Amino acid sequence: MKHKLGLALVCALLILSQMQPHVLSAQGATQAVATSRFVGRDGTHFTLNGSPFYVAGTNTHYLSWASVGEVDHALADAADLHMNVVRTFMGPVIGSLDKTTVPTIWKPLSDNVSSNLNTNNVYVMYWDTQTNQMAFNDGPNGLGRMDYAVAKAQVLHLHLLISFLDFWEFTGGSQQMRAWYGSTSTAERYTFFFSDPRTRQDYKSWIKHVVEHVNLYTGVAYKDDPTIFGWDLMNEPQMKTVALAQQWFKEISAYTKSVDPNHMLGSGTEGFYGGQAGSDPDSELAIATLDFGTWHIYPAHHNKTPDQVTDLIGQHCATAVKDQKPVLMEEFGYSRTNSDQATVYDKWTAALNGNNDCAGWLYWRLTSIQDNGKYPSDGHDGFDLHDDGSLSIELFKVAALESEVRNQPALVPPAQMPLATAQVTQISP
Repeated sequence: MKHKLGLALVCALLILSQMQPHVLSAQGATQAVATSRFVGRDGTHFTLNGSPFYVAGTNTHYLSWASVGEVDHALADAADLHMNVVRTFMGPVIGSLDKTTVPTIWKPLSDNVSSNLNTNNVYVMYWDTQTNQMAFNDGPNGLGRMDYAVAKAQVLHLHLLISFLDFWEFTGGSQQMRAWYGSTSTAERYTFFFSDPRTRQDYKSWIKHVVEHVNLYTGVAYKDDPTIFGWDLMNEPQMKTVALAQQWFKEISAYTKSVDPNHMLGSGTEGFYGGQAGSDPDSELAIATLDFGTWHIYPAHHNKTPDQVTDLIGQHCATAVKDQKPVLMEEFGYSRTNSDQATVYDKWTAALNGNNDCAGWLYWRLTSIQDNGKYPSDGHDGFDLHDDGSLSIELFKVAALESEVRNQPALVPPAQMPLATAQVTQISP
């Protein structure tokens, strides 16, 4: 390892490693706290209770359609690793319930692995053939799944960063929403959803529905729940031009802030410099109603070397200084097929934790035991990590502990909301 930990920090890490700061009984969670503890921002830092709050976390993409057991495993593992934020996506989105009038453009996988996009017949949005418009599913096979994840995260003293939707069609996303209106061509992939007035209005309606949705387990609307770290407008929105992206970001972020002024708001973009996919970090951070910047990097997909990624860390954190807003390294992955995976992750987290202008990191991705009793297999990219004692996962645990030490003045958990008594037995750690 290349981290330069002083004796005092080593002692603090040893003490913290013996503590169980994330675990709270269901009985303790039923006590409401009078003061809100929403994450805020001050310059290049996030804040909690007036102190800097450095993000050390992960992505677990399948929480909104996972089973109770799978959510329990995933969030318990994140807590055990001393993560403080877990990022996930809203979904899935389908066509009409009759499966024919308005087709669903994607197919859930048939195996029993939520991580590999078996969506368990869950859907949060669909096309209603009776009213001829979009409709929402708040039930146990809809937003109720995310309700459980939010309530469980609260009990474990974790925050969730939630993308309102995915750009990609793997579970419907924005591609399914444009398909409701007959747009399925590749030519319209990067324009229709973001420019058509019907899909723009649909998205506003969806955002309003989400933030005003009352959690079935806690009885608290999402907009009033400090367990939620904040929102991404979308996961990896890709647009044809920077101008279109700027127009959409300004309109949708302003609307989101009007219905939920409590939470931090980011774009969720990949943060490419130079206008690729409509992305431009400087102009995005300049938008008043966006609170923080985001960027995603995968050397194998983006034609970058590990050292170039380290340089990008410095560049993005310098952009944070310029615009005086936090910037998150929100997704990054380096395959386990690389013999130097742990060394590279060590170098990147050291660069992030060693730069006071970097707001934090969320690696891609932590996956946990599935309903089939096994860890999922990530044979495509090799990015999945498990809480199994591997060198890479232990490195992230050390990096998270470093952030935990830095966050000591701010280490107050999300305000505990009362859990519905009928659900307490499911949520207890």
